[in-house]
Amino acid sequence: MKISIKSSKEIEKMRIAGRLAAEVLEIITPHVVPGVSTGALDSICHEHIINNQDAIPANVGYKGYEKTICSSLNQVICHGIPSDKKILKDGDILNIDVTVIKDGWHGDTSKMFLVGKCGPHNKRLVKVTQECLYAGINAVRPGAFIGDIGHAIQKHAENNYYSVVEDYCGHGIGTVYHEEPQVLHYGKSGSGIQLKEGMCFTIEPMINQGTKYCKTLNDGWTVETKDGRNSAQWEHTIAVTNKGYEILTKRDDEFI
Repeated sequence: MKISIKSSKEIEKMRIAGRLAAEVLEIITPHVVPGVSTGALDSICHEHIINNQDAIPANVGYKGYEKTICSSLNQVICHGIPSDKKILKDGDILNIDVTVIKDGWHGDTSKMFLVGKCGPHNKRLVKVTQECLYAGINAVRPGAFIGDIGHAIQKHAENNYYSVVEDYCGHGIGTVYHEEPQVLHYGKSGSGIQLKEGMCFTIEPMINQGTKYCKTLNDGWTVETKDGRNSAQWEHTIAVTNKGYEILTKRDDEFI
């Protein structure tokens, strides 16, 4: 398993791509309201990446995928396909996942949205899932192990009576969209590869209200919870620094 170590100049390029990806989530936020379609949200993101950022939406054409974002609604864990027929309703929860390529480098991130007035159960799921992401990020430093990330996420999720999806994981990233290492969102402290300065990867826990089990729909992309209960996900692209970590896709509304 060969893991790419990025130089400071390469991380600067990833920082630029990461900032653009974060910007997409920032500009789409006011549009995520009841009555809008996920297809319309996809079009807004696509136009912004192409026309305002002079960048490339990485998802378009990736393994046959046709859209700019993944829009995962309620019980959809990941890879939900935007559609003009999917209209947001009051109380929905939505994950928007976007990856931007700038000058050959990828920035990959996702955010949960509360649509209109959401119930306390959905609000809690979204909040705890973000806390799981931050717990995983806070485990990152040179000399730590990749299992420390998964352990921190799993511990926080299960302490809050949620389950961690095990079928999907974070991944190395750079000029290649998905590369080594795989970043599991569960596991044992001190296990797996040791982290080194210059590694770049995503952390993107998927946390379910019910069981961890999932199913893929006939479209070949959309992954739902097997029990039909809701799921949430947050994602950041991370660089391992000499003292800890840098969040390359950090948004202006975050204080981690």
